[in-house]
Amino acid sequence: MEAEDPHTLCDLCLAQVCRSLDSLCSKQPDGSLCLRWAPVLPQEVADQLLCKMADQGILNDTTVGIFRSCKALRLRRASIRCCPLSADAFRLALCPHRLQELDASWVSWGLTGASIISGLVFNTDCRSSLQKLSLNGLHLDWESLGDDGGVHVGFSSLRGLRTLSLAYTDLTDDVLEDICSLPQLESLDISCTAVSKLTALLECRNTLKSLIAHRLQELDMPPAMLLFVLSQLHTLRHLDFSDDHFAVDDSDGNDGDEMVRQLLEGSPKVLPALVSLDVSGRKRITEAAVRSFVEARSELIFLGLVATGVSACDILSSRNNLKVTGEANESQVCEALRRYSERECFIREALTHLHDLTTDRDQPRPELLSLVLSGMKSQLTSLNVQLLATACVFNLTTEDLAETMPVSLLSSTITQLLCTMKMFPNHYLLSIEGIEQLGKDITIMKQLLGFVQQRAMDGVVDSPLKFALRALWNLTESLTAAHHFIQCQGLELYEEVLESYHGESSIQLTVLGLLNNIAEVEELQGGLMEEDLLEHILSLLQDSQVQLEVRYVAGGILAQLTSRPETWSLEDELRTTIVKQLTSQPLGVQLWAVWAIHLACRENIAHYKSMLQMEGIVDLLEALAAHPDTHSDVKGLTESILRMVDQHHMETFNSQQRPSSA
Repeated sequence: MEAEDPHTLCDLCLAQVCRSLDSLCSKQPDGSLCLRWAPVLPQEVADQLLCKMADQGILNDTTVGIFRSCKALRLRRASIRCCPLSADAFRLALCPHRLQELDASWVSWGLTGASIISGLVFNTDCRSSLQKLSLNGLHLDWESLGDDGGVHVGFSSLRGLRTLSLAYTDLTDDVLEDICSLPQLESLDISCTAVSKLTALLECRNTLKSLIAHRLQELDMPPAMLLFVLSQLHTLRHLDFSDDHFAVDDSDGNDGDEMVRQLLEGSPKVLPALVSLDVSGRKRITEAAVRSFVEARSELIFLGLVATGVSACDILSSRNNLKVTGEANESQVCEALRRYSERECFIREALTHLHDLTTDRDQPRPELLSLVLSGMKSQLTSLNVQLLATACVFNLTTEDLAETMPVSLLSSTITQLLCTMKMFPNHYLLSIEGIEQLGKDITIMKQLLGFVQQRAMDGVVDSPLKFALRALWNLTESLTAAHHFIQCQGLELYEEVLESYHGESSIQLTVLGLLNNIAEVEELQGGLMEEDLLEHILSLLQDSQVQLEVRYVAGGILAQLTSRPETWSLEDELRTTIVKQLTSQPLGVQLWAVWAIHLACRENIAHYKSMLQMEGIVDLLEALAAHPDTHSDVKGLTESILRMVDQHHMETFNSQQRPSSA
């Protein structure tokens, strides 16, 4: 297996700063943080610190306050992508800097395009210094913009702007006119906006080099007029006029489809500087038109043809310098995964074909796994993408394929799978049952345990750690996975985790839950015969300060191990001590047994109800609940179980009655 590349010293230092912000800072009157002491950092390092804080999810109204110190932390290329920031926090912390680039895409907490523009314009330096601005996914709220001393405030106020991205915003035709008056505008992304006319683009015909106009649903221009406007963009080198083939029907996008057909079949004198064209998702494209277009443009370096049905055209493979996105071969599919990170429709299409291409693979392909992982990360909320990507992961990590994969890649993949399962907890294919395919591979078990070990070494208590522990708990219900767990020194690691996370009940519960899976299998019980481990579990059982549910599971493990004298290999004195504790009140064997039934029913009453009835356990529980000497804790749990059984019985009866009464 390949060794993991070491982190750079700069990256390690920035990560440490992020972890230590509370101790390095004091609070200002408004609650924001301020560095107690800050050297004048190299400008690039300040940019990297901001980006690191954003990536780690700790950049917010409080922490962004450290950047109010413009002398120590000088920002030029700022990324606050997907961070929760208010307009006031943005204005105070970022607007005073002489920014050259700003990515504020998908920012939450009410930060609008209008508040960003007005804040930037307030800094006279930014009016000329800002060259690149990304506001994808924001509400522009353009009507709220006023005048600055009688001067109009808008995108056109940022005279140095060269690259502007406004995809997935409420951009209108009027705002587009303001944008196109920028004197140096070279690149513009207006994908998935409500723009209906593109005639404003004529104002920047001599500067615009890149136009991305994916899925303009509201576009209302005849094909001939649309082609005329585009043909006037004399310096245009990249045109993206693709469409979402999943979201449109046969009547949508006809004008756009016709314009694309005319462009492909027309003269190369139209858009003569064009070297990159994306028409993915467009209908009416023929192989003959593609062949004619490619033959007439020797400088062409990219052609997007996903979901057009013509990516297998023979001329495409004859041009070595031409990159193509499509479905005809692995190269086209991989190119699609690389280029379309923010377009769910094309990522879905590419993953579908990659799954077919990777079925029955017998050679490790870490570069493909890396592309799949990128697709998962870029489309976290898309169930379709996560399903397809998970299937591809299984194809690429079966049998011994994972052995030669880089450790860091496998670790990142497992982490992402766990995050995906958390995002869609009720979906079967993304649940623990789905990841069991990975649990059959001992290499994957090593990676899961390695992930837990790394988190434990750092003393971290977070959702990925908790979810990894729960995944391991569920995986070890399989005998094969349980054997792998022991073989990979999982028991030794879990003993350390129990000691490290004393007082963290959520961690203790999942660790003990897995150990209970081991204790239930007679052939595996020998692995638990470690005196220090059992004494630690016994201490949890005895400690009245420990959460009751944790004590129950601890009691369950010890009850399993002491119930079979023939498998006990430690000192008899320890076994006697455990048995006495188990049979003492209030945590007796009876209480533990009732709690175990309660836990099982709470997890899946539909599965266990018939078993309880057929084996007479319901009758026993009713008798136990009615007996005057039953301990109050036992009685409460027993009555709760009986209520669950009755409620499920009524729900089943009602659901069976509905069809007949309809």
